[in-house]
Amino acid sequence: MTATQHDANNQPDQAGHPSDAAAAAAEPIPMAAAPAPAPPAPDQQAGPSTGLAEGGVPDATASYEEQRAAYEAQVRAAYEQQQRAAWEAQQRAAYEAQVAAYEQQQRAAWEAQQQAQQRAAYEAQQRAAYEAQQRAAYEQQQRAAWEAQQQAAYGAPAQPAADAGYQQHAAPQPGPAEWTPSAAAPAVVTPEPGPQAPLAEQSRVPATRDLGPTLDPITALKQRAQEALFEKMGGRLYDRSMTDAELDEYVTNEVVAFFASQDVPLSPQEQADLAKEMADDVLRHGPIEPLLQDDTISEVMVNGTNPIYVERSGRLMPTPSRFVSDAHLRQVIDRIVSRIGRRIDESSPMVDGRLPDGSRVNAIIPPLAVDGPSLTIRKFTTDTFTPNELVEHQTATPEVISLLEAGVKGRLNVLVSGGTGTGKTTLLNILSSFIPDDERIVTIEDSVELKLRQSHIVRLESRPSNIEGKGEVSIRDLVRNSLRMRPDRIVVGECRGAEALDMLQAMNTGHDGSLSTLHANTPRDALSRIETMVLMAGMDLPVRAIREQVASAVDLIVQLSRFRDGSRRITHVTEVVGMEGEIITLSDIYLLDSRAGYDEQGRFGGVLRPTGLRPRFADTLAEQGFSLGEAVFSDNQRATRNGR
Repeated sequence: MTATQHDANNQPDQAGHPSDAAAAAAEPIPMAAAPAPAPPAPDQQAGPSTGLAEGGVPDATASYEEQRAAYEAQVRAAYEQQQRAAWEAQQRAAYEAQVAAYEQQQRAAWEAQQQAQQRAAYEAQQRAAYEAQQRAAYEQQQRAAWEAQQQAAYGAPAQPAADAGYQQHAAPQPGPAEWTPSAAAPAVVTPEPGPQAPLAEQSRVPATRDLGPTLDPITALKQRAQEALFEKMGGRLYDRSMTDAELDEYVTNEVVAFFASQDVPLSPQEQADLAKEMADDVLRHGPIEPLLQDDTISEVMVNGTNPIYVERSGRLMPTPSRFVSDAHLRQVIDRIVSRIGRRIDESSPMVDGRLPDGSRVNAIIPPLAVDGPSLTIRKFTTDTFTPNELVEHQTATPEVISLLEAGVKGRLNVLVSGGTGTGKTTLLNILSSFIPDDERIVTIEDSVELKLRQSHIVRLESRPSNIEGKGEVSIRDLVRNSLRMRPDRIVVGECRGAEALDMLQAMNTGHDGSLSTLHANTPRDALSRIETMVLMAGMDLPVRAIREQVASAVDLIVQLSRFRDGSRRITHVTEVVGMEGEIITLSDIYLLDSRAGYDEQGRFGGVLRPTGLRPRFADTLAEQGFSLGEAVFSDNQRATRNGR
């Protein structure tokens, strides 16, 4: 064997197995076993030889090199067969071990899951039994205390007729309750206390669970009636084939039937009142339902289980109504937001919504609301305000109404500015009523509030993202989409973000007569707010370019303010004149003269007066047929003081 052949035999093959030479080295070659080759005959050297005779035995006639090569090939083949058999056995053993480990892991996981489910079911059962036992013990204790109080007050054992007095004691009614004993009624039966739960099971009940002072007898009765109602009606409570009146009547009858089956010592009137309260809890909005039906209330504010506050005639005042628990309030909030396809939970703990009548709703829950869920409802009257009613409420003067009507019909771009609760949406509704009936109007809002009386209206409403953070449709998306809907007027309920840029572009590209509102304290602040909102769009625009867009787009700003007596007044009617250098020039057409201050009754006596300046757009309106007399802008007219 040559040196080149020797080096080639030491290299591994492509499969990673040892080379032939290495395999031969691993198994010592029994050289003594091979017969000594005999010198080949001269006649045998002429042709080639394999070195092997028949049967694989070395051919004695072959040369020594041929015999050695044949023997090495035989050893190599045996070695490769042995290595392959060992590798296959190793792979098979490893696979079987892996399968066994996987089966053992799956069995252990299944057994752990079964144990956890059994433990959870057992703990839930024990907790429910303990809570029921504690509730029964508390009710027994309350009844015993009341009976002792009645006996001490009247000197006789409490009779069942006085049980109505027990109910009145638990839920106070207007006026003192008279004690009317009745010998015909059976005596009150006090249930025997049940066995106490083991201490180990008591420790499983959350320490924050309060089963005592919040569970008065009337509340316990309502809870039992509500549970029985849900158990009997089930999905029929949400059956859309039944009208609200039919569902209300059905629920009321079921509750009255439940009271009759329980032999509740209440008068028919008390049962009817309690049935109405339960119908409000199950079908409507609980204790705030009567407040929502009160037309004198403009806002309802719920702060957890504290007394509910309302705004009446512009003033805040508490009411005796309240929710019995945070869970009760959460049920009402969920019922409100689910109607409009929105949700509120720990991952999305605040939401804006609306009631069927258009009233605006805002809700926020823990962990953001530290003291419990909070619900705020801004009510909107069924009948919208008219321009004459604005004059009667001293919000505006007839001259201002005439100016605004001509501006809307003359397709001026108008912004209504003001703080929270100043009446921006109400004024926007009135301005929208001046739009001619033959124009196509597209309204865009976060929550539908506008009530336009025209026939050709398309109302769009934004949508928040879903639980996966997808599907959000913003006001800006709707503004851009509305440009493809062939609108004559675009009315945006409120600009509060990047949609201000698209709104300005719409006003500057042929969509004159657009209306919108925004939060600001003065007309100058309103312009600054628009600049800020445009920058929120992420466009790196120079401030001068933004101001030029604003000065070209906006024609008129109407400023509203709310005063201490609850009145809402227009304080500025301001024209956007144009640019002077880097500054937008404003011209006040009307200003509120507040020098009169407040009178002895606390009423504000300010007067809205013209400044005497004639706006530049007056000539444009006159060309369109909306002529305004000089009396509208003259300061020589005698201003009538408000309140006289």
